[in-house]
Amino acid sequence: MADEELRAEVRSYVDAVWDDVVKDIDYLVQVESVEDLPHASEGMPYGPAPYEALSRGLEVAKRLGLDAHDYGGHIGYADLPGASEKQIATIAHTDIVPLGTGWHFEPLKVTRKDGYLIGRGVLDDKGPFILSLYAAHFFVEQAKRTGKKLPYTLRCLVGCNEETTMADVEWYLAHYPEPDFLFSPDADFPLICGEKGLYGGVFTTAPIASAIVQFDAGTASNAIPGLAQLTLHADAASLPAADGIEIGSVGEGLALLTAHGKGGHASMPEGTRNAIGMLVSYLLENGLVAGEEKRFFELEQKIFCASDGSGLGIACTDEKFGALTCCGGVIHLVDGRFEQTLDARYPTSVTGAELDAKLTALAAEYGVRYTPERAVEPFYISPDSPEIQTLVSAYNEITGHDDKPFTIGGGTYARHFRNACAFGPHDSRIADPDWVGIEHGPDEGIREDQLKLALEVYIVSIAHLMELSL
Repeated sequence: MADEELRAEVRSYVDAVWDDVVKDIDYLVQVESVEDLPHASEGMPYGPAPYEALSRGLEVAKRLGLDAHDYGGHIGYADLPGASEKQIATIAHTDIVPLGTGWHFEPLKVTRKDGYLIGRGVLDDKGPFILSLYAAHFFVEQAKRTGKKLPYTLRCLVGCNEETTMADVEWYLAHYPEPDFLFSPDADFPLICGEKGLYGGVFTTAPIASAIVQFDAGTASNAIPGLAQLTLHADAASLPAADGIEIGSVGEGLALLTAHGKGGHASMPEGTRNAIGMLVSYLLENGLVAGEEKRFFELEQKIFCASDGSGLGIACTDEKFGALTCCGGVIHLVDGRFEQTLDARYPTSVTGAELDAKLTALAAEYGVRYTPERAVEPFYISPDSPEIQTLVSAYNEITGHDDKPFTIGGGTYARHFRNACAFGPHDSRIADPDWVGIEHGPDEGIREDQLKLALEVYIVSIAHLMELSL
């Protein structure tokens, strides 16, 4: 089929199914599919809600004519069998980060407003997951008309543990062979060919005397909080005003401080304002902490003073990935102990072991324990490979752009596979209205026409991938 004829057929298909696409996205968004290990069980290894979202995703896949299966709740797949057992695959996920605070729209339903879809997961990654199923459904319908199988099996992998440890894909790769090529619709266009290393750890104090009564802020270590609150022993009326800090009384001698920042994804700190960091600065600037508590918050300030890690002495960069980024995403006060998470995305000019050593030594200077939790090496695939060139060419042909693959600080499923990449659907160059949030933040949203474009790109890309010799 000629490219123009294919594209015309794809555009017609996308228009015909679009309302159903939005309904199915909403069907998944209704599930608060946050990892819930305390309630995990046999067949539901990540908890009941992630399993419910996985089940709903597979239900949609079956309705769209795919051969869908649940691997004991670990992960799912939906196939369109081809003439060969070799596989071209997609992988998307139906789990989400916690809802968090600051929403102006209902997070667990899809709101259509002024050409946008709003709701937790519409962008990351329930919306793109539904696109992957409808892309496969195009070929289901094509096979019905022509009676011909695709050259390769088309597999849609359904993840449900991406936002935490990606145990789902690790389980899959431990039990089944890799697809011959795979892309994940969980990123930006044109195409992501490399991802920084993923790093995390926790700073923990000993039990200390504290002026603070309660300080639990942030929803996930890989999200920059836009809202944070703490309660401390202080006369609210005597506390000085500060930009972005709301001060209220919650009882005699108790003040509630609420910081209003700007949240976002840990890998993209530019343009954000960490609400925890705002409270840390306020406490220190106004002399509201002392002794060991003050020492801890002085360490805290090193985390929050710069997103490139320079305050912690871990700043570095390289040519492929650019600068390291880091953020403090979650803080807890438990039994007199402060616990602060650290999330960093690092280039090839440093290793996880080096970060461990530097941060452990720094913490010791402040009488704090540092516990490393993860260090995943950077991922990179050549932008000149035939599969990558096929996807980028399809995107550029449809959009009229001349874009090139690039690298990111985020972590996607792609890094777990030898021959894989992350491919749309978001375009970071689009200037969204202020009322539209980003992934991991409140009012998460994406333009409908961007999703429609992505569905067209995915179908044409899969058609061209099927022409390659794998």
